[in-house]
Amino acid sequence: MPKGKTVKHLIDTEWCKGCGICVHFCPKNVLELDRQGKVQAARPEDCIACMLCELRCPDLAIQILNKQEGENDSQE
Repeated sequence: MPKGKTVKHLIDTEWCKGCGICVHFCPKNVLELDRQGKVQAARPEDCIACMLCELRCPDLAIQILNKQEGENDSQE
């Protein structure tokens, strides 16, 4: 991930059924299943924000927020 970018993984563990599809498709091995069989971002600093996990999740349990440092939320 280029410097200056922040990626946040929003994971809804209530919706996650632990199928592992997101883990399988992650090109940087950022995601893994925890002891309860739910997905977690084990290495978030390695995330390149490709969003394959979000796109492939059949339960819509993961969302990627990608924000440039210094970027504000208002539009001029």
